[in-house]
Amino acid sequence: MHIAINAHLLAHTRSFRRAGVSHYIEQLLGHLALIDQANQYSIFTTRGLDRDELGLPDRFRVYASMLPTINPRVRIPWEQLLAPVLLRRMQADIFHGTLNVVPLACPIPSVVTIHDLAFIRFPQTFRSYNRTYLDFATRLSVRRAGCICAVSEHTKREVVGLLGVPPEQVMVTYDAPREHFRPPEPAEVQAFRMREGLPEQFVFYVGTLEPRKNLTTLLDAYSQVARQHTAPLIIGGGKGWLYQPVFARLERLGLRDRVHFVGYIDEPDLPLWYAAASVFVFPSLYEGFGMPPLEAMACGTPVVTSNASSLPEVVGDAGLMVAPTDTDALAAAIVQLLHDQDLRADLRQRGVQQAARFSWRTTAEQTLLAYEQAYRHRLV
Repeated sequence: MHIAINAHLLAHTRSFRRAGVSHYIEQLLGHLALIDQANQYSIFTTRGLDRDELGLPDRFRVYASMLPTINPRVRIPWEQLLAPVLLRRMQADIFHGTLNVVPLACPIPSVVTIHDLAFIRFPQTFRSYNRTYLDFATRLSVRRAGCICAVSEHTKREVVGLLGVPPEQVMVTYDAPREHFRPPEPAEVQAFRMREGLPEQFVFYVGTLEPRKNLTTLLDAYSQVARQHTAPLIIGGGKGWLYQPVFARLERLGLRDRVHFVGYIDEPDLPLWYAAASVFVFPSLYEGFGMPPLEAMACGTPVVTSNASSLPEVVGDAGLMVAPTDTDALAAAIVQLLHDQDLRADLRQRGVQQAARFSWRTTAEQTLLAYEQAYRHRLV
């Protein structure tokens, strides 16, 4: 087969865009290169990302756009107008849309990965332009795709229930932690703690600053924690969209001296941030998968997260879960972990074991099966 993959959301800049979907594409390409010696690939990327940059073998041809397609206002016209022309010209057999959408006039069989349906579940958290396009294009894409990849069982249920897709057409291809997310050596963590001036105990969150991450509730809960414990709250992650209410809530609660925003965290340092934290907290309203709690568990950090969407599926019995809107329960869980050393040790062990159940190699193998299913669909 000749497989074309839309990798325009593979980012190489320090911003919130170098997050979930970008990591998914990076890991998928790398592991397809390891397991698939038979097929040829054409990879469409944004400006500045060529094959040498990606480290892919010769059977992966990389077509870097001349345009800044990391920007959705540029990427959307590319995937709907230019991609069909390119696919015809290169005579590809399969097209993989890696974020919910394939060209509506796609001339060949397609596979589409659905990461979440937040634009349907929480439309108020999206800009109207993005929400309208995603809703319209996703609904048409899943109806035309030869196979649909969902990043969790929860997302599969949403695709079936909200988009009316037959369940046999949807294959679960889980996300997974990357290899460098593992418990660091204690001496390494201590050196990092000294370098960053971190206290012995702190509460940590990392993720894009956007409405459905529920950070205003986290701040409300932490205002209770701060009355019972000295551990500060450190928030990492780039600014996404509609993040202004978070800083307004911080000012209203008078927590400026107790809550620290450290911005985007570089990849090599992220496992150390996780490992240095006493508690990782992730009270998201909705996740298609939920990568940060999995990364934290892989690094041996106790997790408090919400019991919503896919998060129970990812965390299992290896973390504490509360309703995402229950401020009191969230505060109580954080305080419990800060005070209970034995519970933290138990969750560290269980978290590492839970994270090990997810594998990017398995994801690539399942995705390759999706390509083969879509190709067989073409021959029917």
